[in-house]
Amino acid sequence: MLKPFLAGTLVAGTLDILFAVILSIVFGRGPANMLRFVASGPFPDATGWGAMGSALGLVVHFTLMAIMVGAYVLLAARVPALAAQPLKGAVIFGLVTYVAMNLIVVPLRFPAAFPPSAMSIGTQLFAHLVLVGLPVAWITATMLRGRIGAAVPA
Repeated sequence: MLKPFLAGTLVAGTLDILFAVILSIVFGRGPANMLRFVASGPFPDATGWGAMGSALGLVVHFTLMAIMVGAYVLLAARVPALAAQPLKGAVIFGLVTYVAMNLIVVPLRFPAAFPPSAMSIGTQLFAHLVLVGLPVAWITATMLRGRIGAAVPA
């Protein structure tokens, strides 16, 4: 289970952060500021830490991704239907991570960010469903195929 965990974290984490970088450029906030904002979730002063705050934001991002991917891989290993139907698993995983992050975690830490704008809802759903859910579910299904046998399609 280590391989799908590592691969899923690396692929989904990279796709998600690249999308966030693109959005931060498009909306004129800049990638460094975006990363410091990510770091400010657990470290409120990180917005003023310069390059170290940005680097910490990347660590925080991949740590959160590792937690989410780890939960999915463990669940998929115990619920063969998730690995057998990666598209269904992707949608479920994407929606659960969207709800957890955008309707629970972010509003608890940043109350002013709630309610989210329509643009935020759209971009976050895209990120969680397409950039996180699909690759994690596909990687997990592919790499767990040998472990859970015929339950996963070839």
